[in-house]
Amino acid sequence: MVTSPASRVPDRLPFEWLGGRLCLDFVNTVSWGGVERRNERLQSYGDLIRWAREAGLLTPTAAARLTRAAEAAPARAARALADAHALREALHQVFAARAAGRAPPSDAAATLNRFLGRALGRLRLRAAADGCSWTFPEESDEPDRVLWPVAWSAAELLTSDDAGAIRMCAGERCGWLFLDRSRNRSRRWCDMRVCGNAAKVRRFYARRKAVSEAARQSEGSAEPRGSPPAEG
Repeated sequence: MVTSPASRVPDRLPFEWLGGRLCLDFVNTVSWGGVERRNERLQSYGDLIRWAREAGLLTPTAAARLTRAAEAAPARAARALADAHALREALHQVFAARAAGRAPPSDAAATLNRFLGRALGRLRLRAAADGCSWTFPEESDEPDRVLWPVAWSAAELLTSDDAGAIRMCAGERCGWLFLDRSRNRSRRWCDMRVCGNAAKVRRFYARRKAVSEAARQSEGSAEPRGSPPAEG
């Protein structure tokens, strides 16, 4: 069946998994370059559920349950989405400061601690025959439950040896974060195929423009050739 343009579902930007940790991938759901927030992937609470589902945080059953709860209480879902944006903003500030070797802003650290407090209150120890692990209750219908493992992931990263490998993409208007696991710790781009190639193109055109400008100035500064003097 062919659908009319008006009935097509708008294309969503795909989620990217380049960060190396859950919390970094969560921060990378929007572009951070400049004041403007571009390429927003969490525009609705449904997007947040979709991200959590793709991240492996929700089973299909849990995702469907949260969707039904959001439809029944849209105001709570809207608050959870606002909380997701607030946590993401704070995490970006904290990680960016760590990547630059600076102390994070106190308000950003306070926001992270607030979300971490919520997460720790729900954290449970799961005991199994092969060992124990930390987990969060899967049966919860709290709309912000997908933020608990994000805050926990951030706390684990910031207190681990990997904290020194946090980097920010050097691409213009990007600002995505990743763990630099390259051999000599020289990785500059979140994705060489995107930001890296874009930087190469900009450098190429900048060099060509500089050469053209230099040639133009050289031609303009050359002294005009006059007519030879008449013989007496």
